[in-house]
Amino acid sequence: MSDVLDLTCELMRRRSVTPDDAGCQALIAQRLARAGFTIENLRYGDVDNLWATHSGSGAPGPTLMFLGHTDVVPSGPEASWKSPPFEPTINDGRLYGRGAADMKGSVAAMVVALEQFVSEHPDHSGRVGLLITSDEEGVAIDGVRKVIEHFRAKDERIEFCVVGEPSAKERLGDLIRVGRRGSLSATLTVRGIQGHVAYPEKALNPIHAFGPALADLAVERWDEGNADFPPTSMQVSNLNAGTGANNVIPGTLTALFNFRYSTASRAEDLQARSEAILRKHGLDFHIDWQLSGQPFLTPPGGKLRETVVTVCRDLCQLDPDQSTGGGTSDGRFIALLGTEVVEIGPVNATIHKVDECVAVHELERLPAIYQAVCERLLA
Repeated sequence: MSDVLDLTCELMRRRSVTPDDAGCQALIAQRLARAGFTIENLRYGDVDNLWATHSGSGAPGPTLMFLGHTDVVPSGPEASWKSPPFEPTINDGRLYGRGAADMKGSVAAMVVALEQFVSEHPDHSGRVGLLITSDEEGVAIDGVRKVIEHFRAKDERIEFCVVGEPSAKERLGDLIRVGRRGSLSATLTVRGIQGHVAYPEKALNPIHAFGPALADLAVERWDEGNADFPPTSMQVSNLNAGTGANNVIPGTLTALFNFRYSTASRAEDLQARSEAILRKHGLDFHIDWQLSGQPFLTPPGGKLRETVVTVCRDLCQLDPDQSTGGGTSDGRFIALLGTEVVEIGPVNATIHKVDECVAVHELERLPAIYQAVCERLLA
């Protein structure tokens, strides 16, 4: 087995369901310490975070961070898997198991690439580092979000960040993420008056009251997007009301909805416009907002973005799509430091699914991609 495949399997055997790291970071820290990295363990609440850095003996220069996570989502019913989800299994050229693609394969590739890079270039310029958290798949409160507060207190400067999230569509290197949309969620309670369905004049049905407002929210054009982002999207994910009886008008309705929004809008404006629509319909309501992350973009011409594109062309023989689609990633927290952020990793077709897998030959090529980014920015 190759070094990256062996390390990936070691990590996958650890049942690190979020936020449990299950010893993954200790294994990584041990390896990087042997390679000359300075190790800083940052634990907040139940979350483990690892910050490993190596400063070269060459000229001063920027800091290049690699960012990943050791936590994984639950496997679901293990009987539904072709092979045990926490026992890595190779079949027909693919490595199966939870975390193969999201993202223990990328984490292993980063470790191997960094070991090789500092061994071959001990006099590299600047600083290279690896930040790993066990709180990416969960609530993301005590992971990278909290580490960024620590970095700010220490006045840490991170010029470049490569995130190992699985970005590819069909082949390694065919798509990179150069930004992400923001995520703004709402929990809405519409208050009515409970009563008997036979006496509607003595009640106020919050379902009926909310219907016209929901229709307006659903057809609202929040923005037109821009050259880098599609238009903002609003989706209702949950709608709940009723007592369970078919002869009772409920007293309240609860709706959950989410905005995935671009740099063409601000969270504050989306909140204000939503509440204006609700007030227009005369609703008695309360709404709680949660901002999970603001949109970010590494613009064309950015040094990291151009470097990753060139590496994909040279090593993968592909001209990658440069996308801002998909969900959120921990890159949203790093971007708040003014850092250029680019995501590149394996094919994402099976992430979070039963029988998650990664092509072995692509996993074994991934360290060379990460190492090439190091060499072009720091060697």
